[in-house]
Amino acid sequence: MIAILELPLLSGETRMTELLRLYPGAQRALFAKYHIGGCRSCGFQPDETLAQVCERNENIPIQEVIAHIQSSHDADQRIQITARELSDLLASNPDMKLLDVRTREEHEASAIPGSKLVTQDLIQEIFASWDKTAPVIIYDHQGDRALDAVAYFIGHGFAETKCLTGGIDAYSLEVDQSIPRYRVEIEG
Repeated sequence: MIAILELPLLSGETRMTELLRLYPGAQRALFAKYHIGGCRSCGFQPDETLAQVCERNENIPIQEVIAHIQSSHDADQRIQITARELSDLLASNPDMKLLDVRTREEHEASAIPGSKLVTQDLIQEIFASWDKTAPVIIYDHQGDRALDAVAYFIGHGFAETKCLTGGIDAYSLEVDQSIPRYRVEIEG
């Protein structure tokens, strides 16, 4: 289990960009409870403050929202595994289920050995035939999107699913430097 670090206190003046940097699962938490940030009609701007977002969304009490974000973050911490912990698990269980939720291009360029790229066909196979009590580790590039995939798997009964903290990037830095690191450049 990863150590839970003390994070700076949130306030109504916290900008959404800072909130999402400190609490990567905050957008998922806000959408799940308050329907904030999941689509264009309920979205927010990066430079908005948490107070502005709460006010614009039926004047939700800021302290209630902060408490929800922090408890959701604590839950996210419990479903994560560090690169070192994954390395130890793979050494003791080389058949461990390791899933990559990045793009096909990313997977082909750089992957943790033994991992499978998640596709619709693979999802159908997993839900139809995999043991729901066996550990499953999911990773992405830097550990943010994989949390959503882990939540999805847990919601479908795969209770032992975990997210690789920091994604393949952390694994490359901390465990296997032979795995190429990369940056994703967004065209705009």
